[in-house]
Amino acid sequence: MKVVVHIDDAAHWRDALESRLPNAEVVTSDAPEAQRRDADYLAAWKPPEALLREQGRLKGIVNLGAGVDALLNNPALPAGVPIVKLRDAGMAELIGDYVRYGILHFQRDFDRYRRQQHSRQWREHAVVDKADWAVGVLGLGAIGARVAAMVAADGFPVHGWSRSPKSLEGIVCHHGDDGLSDLLGRVSTLVLLLPDTPATRHVVNAATLAQLPESASLINPGRGTLIDEAALLEALGDGETEGRLRGALLDAFPEEPLPEASPLWSHPRVWVTPHMAGPTPLGEALDQVAEALRAFEAGEPQATVDPAAGY
Repeated sequence: MKVVVHIDDAAHWRDALESRLPNAEVVTSDAPEAQRRDADYLAAWKPPEALLREQGRLKGIVNLGAGVDALLNNPALPAGVPIVKLRDAGMAELIGDYVRYGILHFQRDFDRYRRQQHSRQWREHAVVDKADWAVGVLGLGAIGARVAAMVAADGFPVHGWSRSPKSLEGIVCHHGDDGLSDLLGRVSTLVLLLPDTPATRHVVNAATLAQLPESASLINPGRGTLIDEAALLEALGDGETEGRLRGALLDAFPEEPLPEASPLWSHPRVWVTPHMAGPTPLGEALDQVAEALRAFEAGEPQATVDPAAGY
């Protein structure tokens, strides 16, 4: 089988896949066109339209990440070609660390102490017990469920939300519109780990933000399209005084890199990180990719992306 790889450091991925699949021909997307044409499989992260258009006989695509919105929104994506994606592949542990840092940042008042330092204020804040700091996790897929479990293991009450009913040990699970409203009214920190789909775009908007308790905080290591930015800025206030929303730790944005003109850069209650919450650990990811390609070639069933659902 012939596999074309498109990702940063594609040569490294090519060499590692060749060692795992000794009978495969693996080429990178910057190889001469004659070498990369007529591939059986594409292993790619955000492939360009031209690469997809030149492939005439793809039997499968492996998306080299958990988010598939860029691939599904590519106008050159061939219809009917099955897609599999990385599922966790070690990313959940890293995203869980990011989320746990963010929760402690607000629960232990580091945001307030930082502002006090700038104004040379010496004032201690009473610690809110973890048991009284409920965390809401929107999205209970492979990564969301793992992150929710990590947060619960730290001693925080955790409420999780998904579109359809789920049951997870140690997590209070909610679903549907009524379940979302119920969750929002209970949590001190809201964590976004939903996929980018038409149903989830701007799930955090003026109406949902208004349902959060006063001084709640927001952490988004998921997708940038989940948040209505104008509503977020309105809830955060002007920076001089705390708005309804105490602060936000944001790792994903609708446009990346975040434009220099974005007011999020300079807002004193926003912490911006450059989509670094969940980098893909190569070893486990390569094992998943190799197994997916073997399963494609052998005609074995595997979990594929539903383009209509968006994940």
